[in-house]
Amino acid sequence: MLYLWLKALHIVAVVCWFAGLFYLPRLFVYHAMSEDATSRDRFKVMERKLYRGIMGPSMIATLLIGGWMLYLNPGWLSQGWLHAKLALVVVLIGYHHVCGAQLKRFARDENRRSHTFYRWFNELPVLILLAVVILAVVKPF
Repeated sequence: MLYLWLKALHIVAVVCWFAGLFYLPRLFVYHAMSEDATSRDRFKVMERKLYRGIMGPSMIATLLIGGWMLYLNPGWLSQGWLHAKLALVVVLIGYHHVCGAQLKRFARDENRRSHTFYRWFNELPVLILLAVVILAVVKPF
């Protein structure tokens, strides 16, 4: 019973984290296109609140609950699908921190990338989500 509660909470945390991973780069698109100080300042606040208030706590909850589920099911550590999934989670953590670094560049008005770059940058978590869900559900290895 505990495992099912953890699984439900893990899914909720993942959904919240991915909402931020999808939305923050979209804010970067609009921020990169903004031409007035009022808009740029508004995006800075939105980006900071999203990153610190939703993305960070959701990532931590995802990792802690996922770790707890592994603790309850240590046999999974011998399965290839989990190795692949955990490798993708490491990539997601890196992506999360790259978003944080970019947020800081925008906060200092030092962005040098175009809105087109951020449109492409926004696609990476979609591909990772697809792979993670397939690995977790189908367990192909």
